[in-house]
Amino acid sequence: MRHYSGIDRLIQSFDQGLRSLVPGATAAHRNNPAETNPAPLSVSEARHVAGLMRVNHSGEVCAQALYHGQALTAKLPNVRREMEQAAIEEQDHLAWCEDRLKELDSVPSILNPVWYGLSFVMGAAAGVAGDKYSLGFVAETERQVSLHLTDHLNQLPQQDERSRKILEQMNEDELHHRDTALHAGGVDLPLPVRITMTAISKLMTKTSYYI
Repeated sequence: MRHYSGIDRLIQSFDQGLRSLVPGATAAHRNNPAETNPAPLSVSEARHVAGLMRVNHSGEVCAQALYHGQALTAKLPNVRREMEQAAIEEQDHLAWCEDRLKELDSVPSILNPVWYGLSFVMGAAAGVAGDKYSLGFVAETERQVSLHLTDHLNQLPQQDERSRKILEQMNEDELHHRDTALHAGGVDLPLPVRITMTAISKLMTKTSYYI
């Protein structure tokens, strides 16, 4: 197995960041779960669904950044591999959300580079703090993402099965990642960290819905 230097990993992180932020640069490894034909939506419904999917797309950009940052600073090789594998699985979500935005004649948030940068720094800091905190950070992140997805599922128009199938599969994957992180030794994060994560998440949600 090849051993990468610190410079190699920085270059790899830069490449991963570009792939996460440039539209069309990320390809899904699994088939899109939205197999049904698009249902007709009113103008207001389509606008609302596009806002929700833009938020979820930004959330996946954040997830990519968190995992990339943690993989860069993880101390144990097996934890680094788990972070890298999780980032690959999350690429499916990124591509699916982007596909749905295109179908709705909408685009990702222009603030995604900001969210990526903040999330990368937070992920790298969690990795520096230690692998058990890094895994705990994953578990808490996925828990909060699952709450957002559940809320969005409740807001979707009843006939929008394409968006629903995507969000349901995403939620299933996020909960699996949360459980995997906990079983691997993740610990509960300090309350101030959880509060900060929630505050940033709310800011991202409210702004990415519109821009």
